Amino acid sequence: MIEEICKKAKAASSQLAQTSTEQRNNALCKMADSLERNCTKILEANQKDVKAARVRGVKEALIDRLILDKRRVISMASTLREVAEMRDPLNEIVKTWTRPNGLIIGQLRVPLGVIGIIYESRPDVTSEASGLCIKSGNAIILRGGSDAINSNMAIGNALRAALEEVGLTKDIIQVVPVTDRIYAEQLMSMRDYIDVLIPRGGANLIKTVVEKSMVPVIETGTGNCHIYVEEDADLTRAADIIINAKCQRPGTCNAEEKLLVHKNIAEQYLPTIVEALIKNGVEVRGCKRTVKIVPKVKPAVEEDWGTEYLDLIIGIKVVEGIDEAIAHINNYGTRHSESILTADFNKALKFIREVDAAAVYWNASTRFTDGNQFGLGAEIGISTQKLHARGPMSAQHLTTTKFFILGRGHVRP
Repeated sequence: MIEEICKKAKAASSQLAQTSTEQRNNALCKMADSLERNCTKILEANQKDVKAARVRGVKEALIDRLILDKRRVISMASTLREVAEMRDPLNEIVKTWTRPNGLIIGQLRVPLGVIGIIYESRPDVTSEASGLCIKSGNAIILRGGSDAINSNMAIGNALRAALEEVGLTKDIIQVVPVTDRIYAEQLMSMRDYIDVLIPRGGANLIKTVVEKSMVPVIETGTGNCHIYVEEDADLTRAADIIINAKCQRPGTCNAEEKLLVHKNIAEQYLPTIVEALIKNGVEVRGCKRTVKIVPKVKPAVEEDWGTEYLDLIIGIKVVEGIDEAIAHINNYGTRHSESILTADFNKALKFIREVDAAAVYWNASTRFTDGNQFGLGAEIGISTQKLHARGPMSAQHLTTTKFFILGRGHVRP
């Protein structure tokens, strides 16, 4: 089954690569219309997934990523229309130059080909990833998790129907209809058909794909994100940033998981921020210094420092200063999003330069690491690796380049 899906995707990618900007944008708008037209079917399918998740005892922070309502379906449709309005990344001549012998050499932006997505829980990924792939001229194979299989199939069917409306093959978008692990592993072996795999989900899923895939992988990141509060930070604003980063949507990869506090303000600030976190329903775990200052904090263990909670839990550590904060982040972080709160430009610059992460903030919440918030439009994921793309990946990051060479009878001497 998987090989047949891949063959269809490979053939469909050739058709899509030949389409015009107008054709692809029209397809995206029809896909948005189809989502809205099929909203009731999508929500009914989603309710089955949500009900099953609650029966299994899935925590509410993760159910928040699974659940759909009319507003979210409309938002998915709006995102597709926004993608249609984005600049076309294809057929751009990146640069040209002329060699001394008269040869003209250039680079042209082209699709990757077939993109496979292996993901968990979030059904809106089905729509968003499909839209970005079509914008960038790529066929897409979506293998979601068992948590959202009904939602993913309903969304996928609506999107595929829209492709046929505009004269394109529905095989440009394919949702794997089964969730057994063996089929995901087969997908990872389809090197002859799939050009890149992008895993989206928890640490175990990403680790499995990176280790087992024979297809090149763009590693999207787990987010063990930190906020470091320097001794000269505006502590009133700091509280707002910390609560936003931790509590707005704790189940997302750009949510804050750890708080580092300079030792010189720990006695003053920790009781206040811990109380604010607890009032917002957060379980606080802390280092020995933190527990000594605020005894009701649960003692942290070594495992806490490297854990992405994806829940209303936070770890707090008192540090000697910026050097220890940077060292701690580079040791335990996942290269996703890190923030420093300080009034000192030089400290901020040091932090930005020395912290190894895709996104580094000064006086802002880590929750902004998002393609839309960065002005890139929708995103297919947030890459935490360093090759090909890093940070939020939008349509332009789903392309590659090829050289073109213009001669006038040139032969190499």
